Amino acid sequence: MKKKSVIQILVDKNFLTRDKADALVLTCDEKSSNFFKCVRDFGVSEEHLAQALAEKFECPYIPEVTEQMTDPEIISQIPLKFLREQIIMPIKIGDNNSVTLLSANPFNFQPLDELTLMLKIPYSVAVGPQSGIIEAINKYYPYQSSKEVIEGLEEEKEFSSDLDFAAINEEDILGMASEAPIIKLVNHILYQGVKQGASDIHIEPFEKELRVRYRIDGILYASITPPKRAQAAIISRIKIMANLNIAEKRHPQDGRIQVKIADKAIDIRVSVLPTVYGERIVMRLLDKAKTFKQLHELGLSDRDYRVLMHSIEQPNGIILVTGPTGSGKTSTLYAILNKLNSPDVNIVTVEDPVEYQMIGIGQVQVQEKIGLTFAAALRSILRQDPDIVMIGETRDQETAQIAIQASLTGHLVLTTLHTNSSAASITRLIDMGIEPFLIASSVIAIMAQRLVRKLCEQCKQRYTPTPEVLKRIGISSQEAQNITFYKPVGCHECLNTGYSGRIPLFEIMVMTQAIARLTVERTDTALIQDAALKDGMTLLVHDGIEKIKKGITTIEEVLTVATTQEVIE
Repeated sequence: MKKKSVIQILVDKNFLTRDKADALVLTCDEKSSNFFKCVRDFGVSEEHLAQALAEKFECPYIPEVTEQMTDPEIISQIPLKFLREQIIMPIKIGDNNSVTLLSANPFNFQPLDELTLMLKIPYSVAVGPQSGIIEAINKYYPYQSSKEVIEGLEEEKEFSSDLDFAAINEEDILGMASEAPIIKLVNHILYQGVKQGASDIHIEPFEKELRVRYRIDGILYASITPPKRAQAAIISRIKIMANLNIAEKRHPQDGRIQVKIADKAIDIRVSVLPTVYGERIVMRLLDKAKTFKQLHELGLSDRDYRVLMHSIEQPNGIILVTGPTGSGKTSTLYAILNKLNSPDVNIVTVEDPVEYQMIGIGQVQVQEKIGLTFAAALRSILRQDPDIVMIGETRDQETAQIAIQASLTGHLVLTTLHTNSSAASITRLIDMGIEPFLIASSVIAIMAQRLVRKLCEQCKQRYTPTPEVLKRIGISSQEAQNITFYKPVGCHECLNTGYSGRIPLFEIMVMTQAIARLTVERTDTALIQDAALKDGMTLLVHDGIEKIKKGITTIEEVLTVATTQEVIE
């Protein structure tokens, strides 16, 4: 009996219509090199194609590779470049512990035969989605450990800080295993940062050591300590990658690196600062493939979601998002823009830098060196007939003044401000020189936010907090009896931190008539906050308490961002 073709199997499984199948047969043969591309062009997903191939070859279909399936000892015998080019990965499935070669294209026999010669052990074949195999290779390939990289450095007798290092913009740094020790070390530092989900990498020189730290979920964690004598070469390597002047060591410098790490396009902002013991480098990692959350996914309470939706539906006015650096303000603005983005509105943003790419929105990047400041860009944007304007940050009176005027002339303006609370934002704008009556007539709502770490679902543990801790957060002992509290423990999934990811706390204040009157009267911040609370505003600390009750975060996390002074007795 003749075996079915892959196309026929796709039709039988309802993954492909008969009309499309007939057209596909005329387009290409299933054994041709462009068959995979043709099938995807006809709307078949990688998963469905892999299932059809598994049935065709009568072998297992593996939708996802887990850590339990991997064997570093076997994988390390095969060059990383080979695995990634051929999209094949050796795994172990079942109880017999034999090796299975997971392939995206079992029609391609040659690399399977080559792997047989490399491994010199019997194997079977399984099929999986192409992107899943690539992701597993990047995640589980035993890249050199920090210890091995440092040991390689120790073997070097001297380092040159003015070598002509190779540019890596077009090449994935994971494939650069045979480079010089310094290049390997810098690549390793970047790779570990991306792998651990770090937002920033700090390289800090001290008198007798060089320290590397990663900021993960808002907390700095110490990592490796390269030899002090390699300091100049490491810093020069990073400066060359960022197109900075390696001879200039007295003035601060800012640069940018665009690089591929584990098949991810990463944009790295580099800041170099001269210190007593040498230049200090901080790198901000921005994953270009990372997408922003939808508005309903941010964790807003029902009241806050209704208030925010009503606010962004206004035809004109200003919505302020406030909080310290790194509190998620920009991500919130993008979630709002995504909600507002439609073909019938013209949205223009001015940012420093542009952190997310959004289709259908005009995005302008600030360039201070050539005079393209927030204020200068904003003046030009207003001549572009916008309906909605997003200003990355209101830093000075000039920008604030233009934003106010834009809102009063029929534009909806979204912007951020550095203040501690919603009520304090009004005082801050007055201090910047904005007339109170303009604030009262233009501001629609002010949203303060902070980020707290989320408990790891795999290892969080129930416990009973002490009366002192409960008092600090403002929860009575009677109320505590109806709450299940959790504490962090730490496991493999969360890198032994007890936390995984972050969630924002919100405090949304609407410009009501009462608050507008207090604003015009230049009233104290505390009185404005009292009026907002009477109108239904939830303080940051109270939003935090709600998330504690849901088992999302801990009392300690909320107390780090929402001080006890915010608790109203």
